[in-house]
Amino acid sequence: MTKVTRREFIRDGVAAFTVSFAAPAFLSDIALAQGARGRNLVVVYLSGGNDSLSTVIPYLDPFYTSRRPAIAIPAGQVLQIGSDSSGKALGLHPRLTGLRQIFNEGRLAIVQRTGYANSSRSHFQGTDIWGTADPSSPTSLGWLGRYLDTLPPPVDALAGWNAARDMPRALSARTVAVPTIPDARAYALSSPNGAAEARNERAAATRMASYAPPERPHLSFVNGSLRGALDTLDRVASVNSYAPSLTYPNNGFALALRTVAGSIARGIGTRVYWVQTGGFDTHSNQGNAGAGAYGNLMGTYGDGLLAFYNDLRNQGLLGDTLVLQFSEFGRRISENGSQGTDHGAAGTMMAIGGAVRGGIYGTVASLDPNPANPTLENNGADVKYETDFRAVYARVLDGWLGADSASILGGNFRTGPAII
Repeated sequence: MTKVTRREFIRDGVAAFTVSFAAPAFLSDIALAQGARGRNLVVVYLSGGNDSLSTVIPYLDPFYTSRRPAIAIPAGQVLQIGSDSSGKALGLHPRLTGLRQIFNEGRLAIVQRTGYANSSRSHFQGTDIWGTADPSSPTSLGWLGRYLDTLPPPVDALAGWNAARDMPRALSARTVAVPTIPDARAYALSSPNGAAEARNERAAATRMASYAPPERPHLSFVNGSLRGALDTLDRVASVNSYAPSLTYPNNGFALALRTVAGSIARGIGTRVYWVQTGGFDTHSNQGNAGAGAYGNLMGTYGDGLLAFYNDLRNQGLLGDTLVLQFSEFGRRISENGSQGTDHGAAGTMMAIGGAVRGGIYGTVASLDPNPANPTLENNGADVKYETDFRAVYARVLDGWLGADSASILGGNFRTGPAII
């Protein structure tokens, strides 16, 4: 038997312990009844550092095209969404037709220039800072994990659901183990034996996991988490029979959102979902006129979210769901010599849902490269943050999840825009 450390267990999630058994193919009504439909948060993380200036475009800024001669999107192709509070015109990337539809329905909030002081331009550190919500201690527990730790016991084993391959720091918790379930079809106890013997194996595993000696806290933690994983099998299996109200795009991001929609529709009881899509480290060949590699990224992102949004709306579940999107940093204003963009500072956050107060929040930066430009930093190379990202987290924690953001975030950040 391979030795697994407590650190590895927390990092990889309880799914790491479910690969050597098999579950019977039946659904448990008792297990399903444990799920309760209520508010849920779906975090969509754009891995790699999204180029916010190609997502939400200040297409009339006189320096936009001059600083991005190859990758600038022509004004005629931009999907116009109005102006910010300072009167500067903004538009979405031409592949984000779905997001403009959601915006026009008043259910998409765009928060400009989100970040923090002295932004890290490291993927690893930047991701950890956004995950912990603590720039001074990026290796601490995650902000979502700390929220899950505040839930009253007993905490459901599916209170959190990681749909990415690797466990994000944001979900790392002290007392709650979050399962990693990128594909509900693969979340099963697999066995070469027949159904009867497989049921016996599951029963034996359940009995072993019930051993929780108080004098051995690490063993109690592992066994308790494994027991929770075993208890979730039938509920997760029910997601496989979910029939969405429409056809999702055939890519990993959209299929992960389809799984989340199935979990919500089945009333699994999950509070927090993590969905991730990558490829946003666009140092070269980003594409021009809305086409190319970045255009494909936007198509995957926007089309997947539109399908998810419409599916939940069709089933009357949109009011129970809040989608929060962010990336670890924005990118440089000026394109580089490879027709791409390098690591930058402030970016854009978005929120989607039936309770979202749609609109444009905050102000877009002036792209004037003058080092004295107050909306830029790094001698005019990067966008300077205006809204602390933790203020958006606080709004979500307080206004949506009903938690105490000050205790979870370690300070009062209740200054964020009223997106919900």
